[in-house]
Amino acid sequence: MSVSTEMMNTPFPEMVRLLGIGIAEAQYQLDLVSLKIARMMAGYAPPDETDEEPSLFEEDDSKPDRDLLVKLGDGHEYSLLELGFTPTFYQFVDTLIELKLSISISRETNYSRSKKTVKASAAGGWFGFGGGATMRASSVSSSYSSKYQYSAEGSSLLRTKLVPVPPPAVLEERIRAMIATSDKTASGSGGT
Repeated sequence: MSVSTEMMNTPFPEMVRLLGIGIAEAQYQLDLVSLKIARMMAGYAPPDETDEEPSLFEEDDSKPDRDLLVKLGDGHEYSLLELGFTPTFYQFVDTLIELKLSISISRETNYSRSKKTVKASAAGGWFGFGGGATMRASSVSSSYSSKYQYSAEGSSLLRTKLVPVPPPAVLEERIRAMIATSDKTASGSGGT
């Protein structure tokens, strides 16, 4: 099967649909990673990695421990978020599908014919008998050539642009509120 046939057999709407689904799935995975990083930057250990898709939120009512804190010279421990760091989120902002197809067909037919005839005759007689002979020779040369050329080129390009975006403001507010609640609970129970 030729390149052009393959490219023409791929329905463009199907390619666009699959591209959209692929980008949405990739965006979902990027968001999950960014949420894991935000959780770690808040001081919480990442969830256990298993073959199943990890849950970023605790399923039981127990509060997770904040083990990933930075201890400073003032004796206090801080999360990276409390120190002003923010997680990076990424977003697909520009996607391009480009298909190129070039087909060229050429046909050339040449036909030539030539004929050469040579005629020779002889006549004579012998004792009252006369006779003659004629000889004829023909040479026919014919030539037929047919050239058929087919060329197909195909290429496709898929380009997408991924850029960092700031974390959602609501996420930052909730993480900071969670940290503040955790700090109040810890200081009320005699902790740091």
